[in-house]
Amino acid sequence: MLQGRRVVLGISGGIAAYKAIEVCRRLVDAGVHVIPVLTEQAHHMVGPTTFTALASEPVKTSLWHDRDPIPHTKLGQTADAIVVCPATARVISDLVTGRSGDLLSATLIATAAPVIVCPAMHTEMWEHPAVRHNIEVLVERGVVIVWPEEGRLAGGDIGKGRLADPLVVFEAVEELFQDGPLRGRRVLITAGGTREPLDPVRFLGNRSSGKQGHALAEQAAAMGAEVTLVTTVELPVSPGIRRIEVGTAAEMHSAVQTDSGSYDVIVMAAAVADFRPVGASTQKIKKDGGVPTVVLEPTVDILAGLGQTKPSHQVLVGFAAETENLASNAQEKLHRKGADLLVANDVSAPGVGFAHDTNAVTIYGADGSVAEIARSPKTTIARKVLEAAADRLAPKHPIQDNESPEP
Repeated sequence: MLQGRRVVLGISGGIAAYKAIEVCRRLVDAGVHVIPVLTEQAHHMVGPTTFTALASEPVKTSLWHDRDPIPHTKLGQTADAIVVCPATARVISDLVTGRSGDLLSATLIATAAPVIVCPAMHTEMWEHPAVRHNIEVLVERGVVIVWPEEGRLAGGDIGKGRLADPLVVFEAVEELFQDGPLRGRRVLITAGGTREPLDPVRFLGNRSSGKQGHALAEQAAAMGAEVTLVTTVELPVSPGIRRIEVGTAAEMHSAVQTDSGSYDVIVMAAAVADFRPVGASTQKIKKDGGVPTVVLEPTVDILAGLGQTKPSHQVLVGFAAETENLASNAQEKLHRKGADLLVANDVSAPGVGFAHDTNAVTIYGADGSVAEIARSPKTTIARKVLEAAADRLAPKHPIQDNESPEP
């Protein structure tokens, strides 16, 4: 699928620029025609000779020192994709505002090709409101973001902002050109933790950030699906994903039940509350009134309800966050809920589950299959889960007994 594709690989002046060497090598090995474009700042981090030796064309660095009088236009028009790795805060800002101060930024606004941006910067910069705003704008425009990881940064610091692994970047390019296994399929995904109100101010909730569910939605869209995301969190989503915002388990149940039988795949990744207060107070409960008695009642079991009414063509995927007896608890839940797949994780393990950008899961199948996925970015976990679901789908247009295949 990558063979013969033309990819402009933009390298900006982040300390992580050395990782772009591995990205370049992987792309070339996969048959991609790679044109490296280095910013002036990138020369302080990596040498152009390295990329010239590894890539398909010599390094390009300037708007003015090329035989072509308008190199940015030619690069933008002939590229199948542009990958910026690493993308500094400056380059991200230039792309948002349309500033064309160098060859890379000019090429980015002279193309209609898809763009993949791989941010890398210190945590304080990554979390700055201006950078977060710019990332949200790019997501809204359809730019693919390869989200940074948490880990060791320049200067020995530890935090969020580390450039994604080169393999993750390569996989993002692969996914861009795939005729996905979910093309033509309808996929419903739930994300986030529900909030069950005690009063107008307080609620019963859980630690779910919604990151895994949102990663599933993004990956499903990349795999060609028509995606509906029912979510309780405000994370951005790519254009084309239908988003339904809910808060409580009852609201999520109502959103999921609507037309649930028409979906080919349903992934219940949300952390739905098992209990809710009976009769939430209409006014804030005051401290001087003494410790209140909170009576709980079960919420609706959305996954079990879907399992009972699941049409034969549908693949139903549940999630289980466990702290002990992972295998036995997950397998029991799988069969009790009537799911086809159950994705279980031990949320007491470091770097796994709630609020993390990584996860480690075991996928249990109703057919007895077991697949363990070591700790990986949640995007990778999402891809593996969806591939497992896609493998269990019946052919989109099966030939009926009274039909003959076309010659």
